[in-house]
Amino acid sequence: MRAREGGRLSRAEWGLVALLIVSIFINYVDRGNLSVAAPLLGKELALSPVQIGTLLSAFFWTYSLLQLVGIAGWLADVLSIQLVFASGVLVWSAATVATGFCSTFCAIYVARLVLGAGESVAYPCYSRIFASELPQHHRGRANALLDASSKLGPAAGSFLAALWLARLGWRLFFIALGIGSLLWLLPWFRWGSRFQSVRERRTGKLPPFHQLLRNRSAWGTFGGHFCGNYFWFFLLTWLPTYLVNERNLSIRQMGWITAVAFALVALSAISAGWVSDHYIAQGVSPTRVRKTIVVSGLTFSSAILPVAFVSSSTACITFLMASCIAFGAYTSNHWAITQTLAGPLMAGRWTSLQNGMGNLSGILAPTIAGGAVQMTGSSKIAFFVSAVIVIAGALFWGFVVGPVEPVFGREASAEGVVRR
Repeated sequence: MRAREGGRLSRAEWGLVALLIVSIFINYVDRGNLSVAAPLLGKELALSPVQIGTLLSAFFWTYSLLQLVGIAGWLADVLSIQLVFASGVLVWSAATVATGFCSTFCAIYVARLVLGAGESVAYPCYSRIFASELPQHHRGRANALLDASSKLGPAAGSFLAALWLARLGWRLFFIALGIGSLLWLLPWFRWGSRFQSVRERRTGKLPPFHQLLRNRSAWGTFGGHFCGNYFWFFLLTWLPTYLVNERNLSIRQMGWITAVAFALVALSAISAGWVSDHYIAQGVSPTRVRKTIVVSGLTFSSAILPVAFVSSSTACITFLMASCIAFGAYTSNHWAITQTLAGPLMAGRWTSLQNGMGNLSGILAPTIAGGAVQMTGSSKIAFFVSAVIVIAGALFWGFVVGPVEPVFGREASAEGVVRR
């Protein structure tokens, strides 16, 4: 897949990008389904808040570990993208189906670990493809659409949960989602072979991994991504339970509010992605455009703090929606920054390490939230911690990450070639 003359992608090329967008939608439906099913599942299996938080965090142990040690990134950079991605989808879909047959805390925990292992290859594959194939002024839109799909995944999961859980129960809910996920493999095996591995089309020597560890901007993206992810996974894993248990909403009301919140993140991401690419195509510096949007988005995401402190449900929902809109603007550009910095020869490994470190927050966020609720009977401390951490993320992206320009390898150009 290559950008055509003038920087435009063909219909077939956008079709392949669309296939990736569908895959991340499925990815997030499958990883987020436990959080929306937790109220019913926890009641049936008599699980404590700490046990629920532990189950919600289990996914991130294998998901983060396989990226932190570089396995997922190495696979994306060196082996066939088609085979690596297909294997990941197969593993995570099977784990989703298996969850529906689990009857104990330990069994569900193991299923979530397997789910994390399967999904660990996803973002390194996405980033390597975009860094190799898309010029700078296409990445904001492509990443925004990808990230929007990742937010619509939980939104759809919440909506489906509101419709299905009361009728079918949580077991059939997991089984149906897992089987549905496997259907994505059919078009992928037909068209995914267009994405080659770096080894198959390498034009330069892969830079050694230790150079990445010595780069200041890399550590800025690691820290910034950790903080942004903490905010997101706090919402993803604990918001449904908070709305039901502390705001006394029904499962159906929770499903609708959560779906709207995640949908606003997606719409905001798409809008900010198009805006950023427009200004970059007009000649404005990627550093100025992308860092401004990322830092502003995280800063205003701290509007999550009043959600737990206002007494009015209307005010609570208003602050929640405002925070989600701001966060969506952030998500449209942070991966575009990483892909530009890393270049095609380091994109898989940089993304693997960044996403691995970032998703350690997926372990901490639900665990801290669950512990705070059990100790205090309220989520106020958990919301406060989330607001502080998201502000710290803005500082990482603003002051630790340097200019948004290639550090490793070469850049994809508008003419479909790579340039230094």
